[in-house]
Amino acid sequence: MELKKSDDANLEKKRIPLIIIGILFSTALVLVAFEWKAYEVEISELGMLDYDLIEEEIIPISQQQPPPPPPPPAPTTVIEIVEDEKEIEEELVIEDMEVTEDTEIEFIEEAVEEVDEEQIFTIVEQMPSFPGGDAALMKYLGSSIKYPAIAKDAGIQGTVFVTFVVDEKGDVKDVKVLRSLGGGTDEEAIRVVRNMPKWTPGKQRGKPVKVQYNLPIRFTLR
Repeated sequence: MELKKSDDANLEKKRIPLIIIGILFSTALVLVAFEWKAYEVEISELGMLDYDLIEEEIIPISQQQPPPPPPPPAPTTVIEIVEDEKEIEEELVIEDMEVTEDTEIEFIEEAVEEVDEEQIFTIVEQMPSFPGGDAALMKYLGSSIKYPAIAKDAGIQGTVFVTFVVDEKGDVKDVKVLRSLGGGTDEEAIRVVRNMPKWTPGKQRGKPVKVQYNLPIRFTLR
C-alpha cells in the first residue's frame, strides 16, 4: 500500500519560499553587521583630582634680641653764681630826661626822591596821550599813511611796530622801528610818527617826564 502525504505536510511545495526567506534574512544580517558601529568608551579624567602631599614648611621662631643699652646721660650744665659783692664791669646808664616847654625837639626830615628829568620811563603814573585820545590817533594814522607802491605791488600786508620818546614838552623824538615789514612800510611809518602833533606829556609824581612809547601801525590792502 502506497503512503500519501497530505498537502499541509508536504514540504516540497514550501521549499522555494523558504529559500527566498532565508536569503533575505541572511542579507539583512549582513547589512546590519556592516551598519553596526562600535563605540569606545573613554573615561574622562575630569573630576579626578591629583593630591600632592606638600610637606609643611617649618618656620623658625625668631628670637628677639635684647634692646640696646640707654645712652649715657648728658653732662649737667654748671651755673656760675655771681655774688652780690662782685662788681659788673659794664653798666647800662639811663639818663633821666624831663620834657618841658623849653625843650627843643629835633625833627628828622625824610629824603624825598627826586625825579630825574633825563631818565626815560616806560611806565609812569600818567602815561602820555595823543591830543584827542586813541580815537583821534587812529583817525590821524588812517588819513596820513600812504601805502607804498612797492608794498602794494608785492602784496605786502602786516604790522610795523614803532617806538619813540615823548619828552617833557610833548614832542615826539627818537623814532625807531622795532619790527620791520619791508616794502617801504617802515619808512612810511617813521615819517607819519615824526609828523605827529605834540602829545600830552607823561607825568611821574606830578612832574612831566620822558616816556618811551610803542605804537603798532597796520598796513592793509583793500
